[in-house]
Amino acid sequence: MTGTSQSPLVFCPFLCSYDGRKGEGAEMEDCRRFIETVAREAGALLRARIHENHSVRYKGEINLVTEADRLSEALIMDRIRKAFPGHDILSEESPETQNGSGFRWIVDPLDGTTNYAHGYPVFCVSIALEVEGVIRMGAVFNPMLDELFTAEKGKGAFLNGRRLAVSRTEELSRGLLATGFPYDLREDPNNNLNYFHALAMRTQAVRRAGSAALDMAYLAAGRFDGFWELKLMPWDTAAGWLLVVEAGGLVTDIDGGPYALCSPHILASNGLLHEAMIRVLAGTDPLDGSMGLPSG
Repeated sequence: MTGTSQSPLVFCPFLCSYDGRKGEGAEMEDCRRFIETVAREAGALLRARIHENHSVRYKGEINLVTEADRLSEALIMDRIRKAFPGHDILSEESPETQNGSGFRWIVDPLDGTTNYAHGYPVFCVSIALEVEGVIRMGAVFNPMLDELFTAEKGKGAFLNGRRLAVSRTEELSRGLLATGFPYDLREDPNNNLNYFHALAMRTQAVRRAGSAALDMAYLAAGRFDGFWELKLMPWDTAAGWLLVVEAGGLVTDIDGGPYALCSPHILASNGLLHEAMIRVLAGTDPLDGSMGLPSG
């Protein structure tokens, strides 16, 4: 929602306790500097290891996790626990930390694990801060291009400090969209293939790069005009959702209803293509009729 050194960044322990002594503006500034620093530090770790032989463990038929996921997650969670004792943490590879705090960090330590495991340099680190149920801050860092996408609720979205705005593409036939496919692609006919076909036939092109967080960051930057995907998790969408909205875009469920972190599917766009995308999706059978047929 730009070159990089391969040496990890030096960590500066910011404190963000919201204890009332500094005022919310100063506290949020501390959080902003923290989230940017930690996203860059985790990204530097990933970039430095991308060409190594990775230890891969499968969580499903095609859903994998590498030692790099674990190392990045451990780094981020350690930093959060030291800077914000008592805050909750929701991260992809570990059980949720529930301390009863009004603050929750939502972490994807490596979005694009399959790409990373194959040495395909399209992946990112995604971190969001939720305060009393509202996503207040997000960062998506692409370490291979040194692109740090950041957003703060009500204050805009930025790429390396430059304000972002979604595209102004008005015709679906001229739109460049992005999507992805769920990990149960082989088992569940509700697998996005029919939606992909329907929108690919009505747009300029559809890209499938393998990182939902980067897709939404690129939408916020005006590189994509729309994005949809099925069966994503909160860590996939939290930061990207805020990036798109703060860049002037629109995020809903795929039927046009309100989007929430617990929503099963997501539709995001520059706003101008949203209704057209909803119409195409609504008019398409979501089930892949080829499921169960013998493979060639």
